[in-house]
Amino acid sequence: MRYDLLKVLIVDDNHHMRVMLAEILRALGVRYIYEAGDGAQGVQMMRNEPVDIIMTDLSMKPMDGIDFVRLLRNSPDSPGQMCPVIMITGHSTHQRVQEARNAGVNEFLAKPLTARGVIERLNRVIDHPRAFVRTPDYFGPDRRRRADIRFKGPWRRNSDTAQQNAATKDC
Repeated sequence: MRYDLLKVLIVDDNHHMRVMLAEILRALGVRYIYEAGDGAQGVQMMRNEPVDIIMTDLSMKPMDGIDFVRLLRNSPDSPGQMCPVIMITGHSTHQRVQEARNAGVNEFLAKPLTARGVIERLNRVIDHPRAFVRTPDYFGPDRRRRADIRFKGPWRRNSDTAQQNAATKDC
C-alpha cells in the first residue's frame, strides 16, 4: 500500500481528534492530510483540493457527519460524490450506524482510535471497494457486505416478487 500517495481529508469539529488522527496517518506515511472543522468546511476544501478518502466524525456541529455525507452523495454540485467515507464515531448505536449507512458511508471506525483500526479501514476502502448503487432514495456504496452464494436470480427482497410479476407481464 502506497500511503504516501493518498490525499486524506479529516472532518471533525474536535481539534484534538483531528490532530490525533493526522498523527496516526503521518505515522503510516500519508503525506497529504487536509483538515476541516465541520462538514461545510469539508465540502469547500474538496472544491479546492481533490481528495482520495474522507474520514469524518459522526457527531459534529453545526453540520453532523451524516448530513455531511448526505450532502456529499446527493448534491448535484458535490466535489466528490463517490469519494470513500470512513465514519468515526464514539456513538455506535445500531440506529446511528443505520443512519450513517443509509446516508452513504463506506466504513465505520469506533473510538478510541487505534493505528490498526485506521489501517484496516483504509485497506477496506482501497483494496475492497464496494460498487456504488443509485435508487430513487439512495446513492452510495452497496450496503450489502457480502454476496450470498446460494442466491439465484435478479430479485433479492420479498417485495421484489411483485416487481418481477409486473416485469414478466410486460414481456
